[in-house]
Amino acid sequence: MIYGLCLLLIVVGLYGVVTKRNVVKIVISLAIMEYGINLFLVLVGYRTHGTAPILEEGMMPETLVAQSVDPLPQALVLTSIVIGLAVLALMVALCVRLYERYGTFDVTEMKKLKG
Repeated sequence: MIYGLCLLLIVVGLYGVVTKRNVVKIVISLAIMEYGINLFLVLVGYRTHGTAPILEEGMMPETLVAQSVDPLPQALVLTSIVIGLAVLALMVALCVRLYERYGTFDVTEMKKLKG
């Protein structure tokens, strides 16, 4: 069920990117799609009643693997959040510059761009 909600977030973001003509709405749709992908990656590494993957004295490595949560997806998502924030800031700055130049956020009116 929860994976379906992740897929729904990704599809809503993709729909917004493909159909919208407003640059700000496209940026928001990309952010929604990114959040859906990050949530999916976190859920892949989730384990019910899981523990941190720390080997304590007297503990067998086999039991650690059976009970621990996979830390790799969490680390990937943290990296993805930082990179996504930087890309989002770049996209917002680009939107501001486009608005300063053309006075609109509409892509159809910006097709008058001259190389």
